[in-house]
Amino acid sequence: MKEGALKIVRHRYAAALLLVQPLLLVGCDSVSVTNTAVPVPLENAVAEVPAPQGDERLILAFGDSLYAGYGLERGESLADAVQARLRTAGINAHVVNAGVSGDTTAAGRQRLAFSLDNLARTPDLVLLGLGGNDVLRQISPEETRANMVAMLDELKKRRVPVVLTGMQAPPNLGPEFGARFNAIWADLAREYGTGLYPFILDGVIGDPALMLPDRVHPNAAGVGRIADRLTPVVREALPKGSGPKGSAPEAR
Repeated sequence: MKEGALKIVRHRYAAALLLVQPLLLVGCDSVSVTNTAVPVPLENAVAEVPAPQGDERLILAFGDSLYAGYGLERGESLADAVQARLRTAGINAHVVNAGVSGDTTAAGRQRLAFSLDNLARTPDLVLLGLGGNDVLRQISPEETRANMVAMLDELKKRRVPVVLTGMQAPPNLGPEFGARFNAIWADLAREYGTGLYPFILDGVIGDPALMLPDRVHPNAAGVGRIADRLTPVVREALPKGSGPKGSAPEAR
């Protein structure tokens, strides 16, 4: 993303969060609907696009409320939207929704192995999107980075390719915090050779037509906008020649 465009995105993000940040910082725990000690369903309703012919491509969408479909109807989550676009493009994709509202990177770190072990087979790709609740709770960026590293190490050990969907800190948290937090995803994408979608709410945050009334989570139209932009990154990251036989794809 060009620097000028990134500045516009950050300005809109800051404006949106300044309106709701007191509610978020006080009520963040109330958004959480999970206890990581309790198993959670790994997928919701499949989007109504029939699977095309060809080997199934299994994708795990592992994240927080932005993945889970917070405030949306069944079938409207980001996992559903990406799956529908991949299938429309002729890719027999099954995207498992392992998004949990309220999850921090620490909570995701605790449940990642469980989620992977409970899939039918090793996934062809993992979409990894956590960090939003870390910044709302003002968790140390170093702790966020360490948790992301632990999850990427687990996926590297299992030889599973990854696409990171990044998060941005609102500027009102200060330039020093923002610099430490915002660099995490690009740094780790370079270090681990993953795909990268730099800011998951790019083009959506700050637009009332694309956001729920809380101004933090995208509505169904906003999820569609994200999926339109994210799906090409997913297609590029899918390993060539992987299939449903249960063997891990080649490391990249």
